[in-house]
Amino acid sequence: MTISLTVPDPSEYGAYYADYVAEAGEIPVLDQLAVQVDDTVRLLQPLSEQQAGYRYAPDKWTVREVVGHVIDTERVFAGRALHFARRDPAPLPGFDQDPWVVEARSDERPLRSLLAELEAVRRSTLALFRNFPTDAWDSRGMASGVEFTIRAVLFIIAGHELHHRRVLEEKYLTGT
Repeated sequence: MTISLTVPDPSEYGAYYADYVAEAGEIPVLDQLAVQVDDTVRLLQPLSEQQAGYRYAPDKWTVREVVGHVIDTERVFAGRALHFARRDPAPLPGFDQDPWVVEARSDERPLRSLLAELEAVRRSTLALFRNFPTDAWDSRGMASGVEFTIRAVLFIIAGHELHHRRVLEEKYLTGT
């Protein structure tokens, strides 16, 4: 089933997220989510463990850490969407990605394990969003001091992965 959603208006998310929403673009975003993770896995699957440990600068994450970050971020944003869909009025905290990457210790895991987890998280995200009632898409909630709609959260998840895939292609995979 294709659910057609309009691109969120800037009033549905904070300015920080505008590039992610733009990155997701105009195509049906749920359909996009269903295929884009396959593209990311296909891109990274051929890498050796040595290549997966590559960082293009000393202060940048490794390929494995980027994948772990995408996984964590998708979980956080899907959790926010669930919170908003259940009309819970409590504001949610933000998360600081850099300490999360350190604590995730993704660089200690095989790339294959991270890619399998990315696929599992995406299946879960799709099941969640595909089963929201129609009237939930415009539900709003607060996270990180910013008001979001569920529709905006979905576009942010899609754009966030696409952003990091582009960074991997441009900055990481040219030097591995």
